[in-house]
Amino acid sequence: MDLGEAGDSPWGDVPSQSTSKSPTFNQEDSSTKTQDAEPSQQSQSSVKSPTGRGSRGPIRRLVAQPTKLEAVDDPLGPLGPLGANTGPGADAQADEPPAPPQKEQMVIRTTMPQPAQKRAGPADPHRIDDDDLDRPTGPRAPPPVQAAQPSPVRATGQPSVSIEQAAKPSFHITVGDPHKVGDLTSSHIVYSVRTKTTSKGYKQPEFEVKRRYRDFLWLYNTMHGNNPGVVVPPPPEKQALNRFESNFVESRRAALEKMLNKIAAHPTLQHDPDLKLFLESESFNVDVKHKERREPIPGESKGVLGSLGINVGGGSKFVEQDDWFHDRRVYLDALENQLKALMKSMDTMVNQRKAMAEAAGEFSASLHALSTVELSPTLSGPLDALSDLQLTIRDIYDRQAQQDVLTFGITIDEYIRLIGSVKQAFSQRQKAFYSWHSAESELQKRKASQDKLLRQGRSQQDRLNQVSAEVADAERKVHQARLLFEDMGRLMRSELDRFEREKVEDFKSSVETFLESAVEAQKELIEKWETFLMQLDAEDDETVFYRPPVYQTSDKNTGRGDTAVDRARATIDEDSD
Repeated sequence: MDLGEAGDSPWGDVPSQSTSKSPTFNQEDSSTKTQDAEPSQQSQSSVKSPTGRGSRGPIRRLVAQPTKLEAVDDPLGPLGPLGANTGPGADAQADEPPAPPQKEQMVIRTTMPQPAQKRAGPADPHRIDDDDLDRPTGPRAPPPVQAAQPSPVRATGQPSVSIEQAAKPSFHITVGDPHKVGDLTSSHIVYSVRTKTTSKGYKQPEFEVKRRYRDFLWLYNTMHGNNPGVVVPPPPEKQALNRFESNFVESRRAALEKMLNKIAAHPTLQHDPDLKLFLESESFNVDVKHKERREPIPGESKGVLGSLGINVGGGSKFVEQDDWFHDRRVYLDALENQLKALMKSMDTMVNQRKAMAEAAGEFSASLHALSTVELSPTLSGPLDALSDLQLTIRDIYDRQAQQDVLTFGITIDEYIRLIGSVKQAFSQRQKAFYSWHSAESELQKRKASQDKLLRQGRSQQDRLNQVSAEVADAERKVHQARLLFEDMGRLMRSELDRFEREKVEDFKSSVETFLESAVEAQKELIEKWETFLMQLDAEDDETVFYRPPVYQTSDKNTGRGDTAVDRARATIDEDSD
């Protein structure tokens, strides 16, 4: 038949299988029928068509050749198994193709270059252009640089001080130039108070006024009445004896200066109008009298409570209901006793230093007297030098005693007085408590009168209206007194916390200054004694003890110097003549 000859012409791939061509087609038809019915009919017609029309064989050969080349990577096509070189490998290739696409579509290989491909152009699914893979490596460098940029911004953007501190006015107050004024009966010390401030509430940034001690005392009492619950730094205690002594005047000046600076640094007290009057007024006495005419000085029963129309009474013994305030009151009592004991010990130590200074002075006078009667220059010179050394030691002891008072002693005395000011704030809170309960008792009386009138009926309508108004006024006073007591409690809590912080800072600074001054005094003493011993070792040199050439006089006849030893020797020579 022509079918065998025609089988060689359309399938030029396998010319030697002409006899077994029909079974091959039957296997292909059976495989395609299981997949789809329509492709099987098309395959049978394609087999029968070349028998009638042999001219279309070369055309089908041209079509089949590229189909075999393109179907290598696409095994799902209908002609894929036909293009295989071996029959048994076709079934293996039909099972293997699903696995390779999963390996090629891994997340690492397909998603990594996508950002760079989107920037460069359309993505290539087959990744044919390998040169594009080098592009993403360049843009990856900037992220570390961008991460390091915020560090200098944070360093330069941090403010040196807080906004509250920048907006808060600063004060620097010095109290100096104490001098005595007045006659014998009205003599007193006047101080110069110089203020430098950045506050806009003052006329000038720098000014100076003259004040005496009673003016400072007026400021303290007035600010206590204006600011109940606030711990106002107190002035030093008044002293009747030896009030014009230099040491006492200096210690009082330092205490007054510290008081003013603490008041000006307080966030509440620095805005008090009486502080402005004290620091700035040139005619202070006249302004104070004019102010007292308009506003009487707030005393024990006046001030904020008096301005509210609330009676301030004593009542029975106050029993603290708040455990926190009770513990603080016990603590302040114990602290006051300890500070007073420390102050007593401090006074004893200062008195001992002064006694040592006096003893050193007496010892120096005795050595000098001995050196004047000693005829041997090898002995009179060291004795007189030791006499001068004792005078230096006396001065060191005096200076150290004064420094102890001005560094550590003044801090102890200040906090003893501050505890008194804190206790005064406690008493103000106690009076506010009494005022609150007094207003409540008054309210109960008014309500009892109102209930009595209500039971009497409508005949007392006018009186009832009056009593109702009184009850409303009593309720207002109770509300104000209760709010004042609660506000005073919160304010005192913050004030006591501020007291503790400042106490630690002040005592730490005072102790450091006290130790530094003691160390410097001891170093100076050691240096003086070492210098004296070095001079004492040079026994062969008679001019080593305090015979500097700068003190030599121009007396050519006698040729003596001007030191203590030379004067003593000259006196001895004149007496012998």
